[in-house]
Amino acid sequence: MVAGPEHAGQVGVLVMSHGTPPSLDLLPSFYTEIRRGNPPPPELLADLERRYRAIGGVSPLNERTREQEQALAHALESLAPGCYLVAGGAKFADPRIEDALETLVSRGAARVVGLVLAPHAAEVSVGDYERRARAAAQRVGERLGRELPIDVVRHWYDAPGFDELLAARVRDALDTLPVAARADAEVLFTAHSVPMRFIDAGDPYALQVGATARAVAERAALSHWRACWQSAGRTGDAWLGPDLLEVIRAIGTASSAGAVVVCPAGFVSDHLEVLYDVDIEARAVAEECGLAFARTRSFNADPEFCALLARVVHAASAAPAGRAD
Repeated sequence: MVAGPEHAGQVGVLVMSHGTPPSLDLLPSFYTEIRRGNPPPPELLADLERRYRAIGGVSPLNERTREQEQALAHALESLAPGCYLVAGGAKFADPRIEDALETLVSRGAARVVGLVLAPHAAEVSVGDYERRARAAAQRVGERLGRELPIDVVRHWYDAPGFDELLAARVRDALDTLPVAARADAEVLFTAHSVPMRFIDAGDPYALQVGATARAVAERAALSHWRACWQSAGRTGDAWLGPDLLEVIRAIGTASSAGAVVVCPAGFVSDHLEVLYDVDIEARAVAEECGLAFARTRSFNADPEFCALLARVVHAASAAPAGRAD
């Protein structure tokens, strides 16, 4: 047990996530919302439905996120009993970010710390979460006639222990490969691609993902590794690369490696971008190239991972207002 936050009253922890449609019937409205109100062309909607059906019809993301919220609440209670209230809200599923903030206030939260379930800070993702959380806090404060202080953790890829949790998963994945393929296996660290215009404008996202890859490679004593990107949006924009599938093909034709291990370092739970884009699509490309394939285990509600998140939240709650980063 450690000392609780010095601020008066309980701290509300706003856990923010992407969200996913709970049924295929809601897929059109979900896709339209992601596209900022623009309905997708029929061929794109059909392709997204195909991918969801390939992983069982729905993504487990919402369920995995609820489990993470519960595990985080348990870890925070163990760390500082009675100091924290936890509620989760999503960008594209119910309950929404705004609903979760209202829940925290109704339960008595005196201030809020926002935590996005993504380790690296991309303006197009984490920045959106932060803007929505701050706008909601301002509206609640105006209604209550008092300020509702809120801090948002912008990133936590450099939290102590994060690289070791990933390194352990890399080592476990390597152990699943045929013995003859392990020594020269290439480990590919991936994260969700973003439009290049954000990177060109100075977004630190790519640098942070690269830092994670280097730290994990050092921890796991890897000889062959690189960072790449996956799941780029289907828009006319240029997206951050190199793409995971292109890298696997290049390894298959120009490298002595007989295997690849994909570590989706930018994701924290099983969902479409892992279960389809990696487990099905990337695996198929590797097999076409004659490469053995393995993927690191997702964190999901792993107790060690959720304890790490609890320490991140606790440190943010003890920081002066505006210094949660």
